[in-house]
Amino acid sequence: MNGKKVLFVSSELVPYLPQNEVSLMSYETPKMVNSNGGQIRIFMPRYGNINERRHQLHEVIRLSGMNLVINDMDMPLIIKVASIPKERIQVYFIDNEEYFKRKATFADTDGNLFPDNDQRAIFFAKGVVETVKKLNWTPDIIHVHGWMASLLPLYLKKYYADEPLFADSKIVTSVYGQGFDGELDEGMVSKIAFDGVPEEDISFLKQPNYNNLLKVAVDYSDAVILAAEEIPEDLQNHISNLEKPVLPFVPLQEFEEAYANFYDTEVLK
Repeated sequence: MNGKKVLFVSSELVPYLPQNEVSLMSYETPKMVNSNGGQIRIFMPRYGNINERRHQLHEVIRLSGMNLVINDMDMPLIIKVASIPKERIQVYFIDNEEYFKRKATFADTDGNLFPDNDQRAIFFAKGVVETVKKLNWTPDIIHVHGWMASLLPLYLKKYYADEPLFADSKIVTSVYGQGFDGELDEGMVSKIAFDGVPEEDISFLKQPNYNNLLKVAVDYSDAVILAAEEIPEDLQNHISNLEKPVLPFVPLQEFEEAYANFYDTEVLK
């Protein structure tokens, strides 16, 4: 990985959110690349339950200030950064008062998914790309973790298809176990179609559940990592029919060599 640039885009990340399989691997994987001589950038949403004071987040004025159009609405993009203690790893946070101020990640106190989770996912995907463009940083690999980040491959291959910064970037999506129950807003397809993405390219999202979100993510990725021991059968079957590199599940104790080798021999070949 020496000298390679890897952009990590994740729904969740320790130490900013509680540990689960997504937040842990979203930390361990960039740490591995960093220790092997790679260059990394990490992006995640700035949820309202992240303690800004404790984690010393601060706004980056030169990167903030643009508006992103989401379903014909202008939504201000705010960029914050923090550093993971001891690791010398900087994390960029995508923020917006409307989408991310509430004191929770994906659902309310009763466990009901937020009705605008689809718009939050669109905003996050576009916010990451626009910020990386401002940084003028060309990643060799873009590695996606977690369902809130799952629209990034689609937007890179469709909405930003003519963006030269990402012309040679390879997209890897890590697929985890069941991410949420239920479905996102039924109007999700039309909101993405507003950005000029043909509806036939996102037909899975007419039923916007976890499995279908991840199907769209892997369809527009260049490679896939099975990051959980148990993947929903429907999703597993879809991935098994893809004609692209797939890394089977490896436990945490063995992932470093497996992921580094997969990057080098399958993703970057």
